[in-house]
Amino acid sequence: MADLNILRITVIDGQGGKLGSSIIERLKHNFPDALVTAIGTNATATATMLKGGADQGATGENPAIVAAGDSDILIGPIGMVIADSLLGEITPAMALAIGQSRAKRILIPVNRCNNLIVGVPDLSVSRLIDEVVSIVDGMYHARG
Repeated sequence: MADLNILRITVIDGQGGKLGSSIIERLKHNFPDALVTAIGTNATATATMLKGGADQGATGENPAIVAAGDSDILIGPIGMVIADSLLGEITPAMALAIGQSRAKRILIPVNRCNNLIVGVPDLSVSRLIDEVVSIVDGMYHARG
């Protein structure tokens, strides 16, 4: 039986998985009791995120759909909610499941793959990860 008090965080990433891996390293450092799942859109991304310290990982469309329905927090580049983004690695079904999930979504404003976000400062990846951890920290402590 799963412990309902454990914070379930899913990190979704594609291509090489470096962004997701960096996020996972910080999350596991700051929230060691959280269950962090890595969902890669390809095997390389999944392997990289597992090396970053994810508790478990899977690859592809169906794991992304299942995780979207079973997570408290979903984290990834903004493209994870846009069909055919990440160079086509986000399928329409993945984008729909993530977009309709009851989980809190932390969307990282990465200006790539023809998705340009206006009105958002162009921050370094390190600063974006700091923001992700800060938001998760607020959610974690609000659960009380």
